[in-house]
Amino acid sequence: MDPNAVLVLHAAATWFMAGLVWFVQLVHYPLMGRVGSGEFPLYEALHQQRTTWIVAPAMTLEAALAAWLAWRPPAAAPSGSVLAAAALLAAIWVSTFAVQVPLHARLSAGFDAAAHRRLVRTNWWRTLGWSVRACLAAWWLMRG
Repeated sequence: MDPNAVLVLHAAATWFMAGLVWFVQLVHYPLMGRVGSGEFPLYEALHQQRTTWIVAPAMTLEAALAAWLAWRPPAAAPSGSVLAAAALLAAIWVSTFAVQVPLHARLSAGFDAAAHRRLVRTNWWRTLGWSVRACLAAWWLMRG
């Protein structure tokens, strides 16, 4: 595959996820606290289902392209920055499955203010990680 095409696809996937996580962090997660307690379990179930349809393919594509770049970094992407970006993505995935997914599982039983606060607070780490990755992806494109 053409290295420039990999950089462009990777940047697109990373920027998609960065934009999505900012939307979730600033709009979606805070508004979860406004859903009525009677409606919240259904809301949370639908949130998890519909979010997975969008996030899973994008995260999988981003991870595959990040692995490709780590395996064969193009000249425009210095290997140290590629490895740092890959490590950030690994941390994002760990946070997703070790922190955010269990919190959503807890919320699926009903609104829990402490779990909601922790979800919003801990998601800042993913927001920061995807933001840094988006900046690195843009830097690589500018160098290419």
